[in-house]
Amino acid sequence: MRDLHELDRWRITDPAALVHTDGWAGDGERGSFIIQSPIDGALMVVVASNSDLWDHVSVSRKNRVPNWAEMSHVHRLFFKPDEVAMQLHLPIDLHINVHPFVLHLWRSHTETIPLPPRIFV
Repeated sequence: MRDLHELDRWRITDPAALVHTDGWAGDGERGSFIIQSPIDGALMVVVASNSDLWDHVSVSRKNRVPNWAEMSHVHRLFFKPDEVAMQLHLPIDLHINVHPFVLHLWRSHTETIPLPPRIFV
């Protein structure tokens, strides 16, 4: 994942909007950002961290789940060009839904994500 300071132009810095973080806007490893959708210009909230041996990016929209183009856009902004990130589809008993319109990208710091044969991608 990129140093999140590279994305400071989109970082949420208004203390009133950062109530859940006691007004802390983050650092090079954590933060919240407002990114415009490349599809319709609507605002997406992106929360990112690269600690605890995982890169994690959550992407949410107000009225619908982000689509493939939006998730790809966020991936290009937050991850380096050579980094693979994944979305996970877990068994239903492991779901924790705190927002109905959010998707996540993950990348392990210790494991390489296996890739299917190139012809399948």
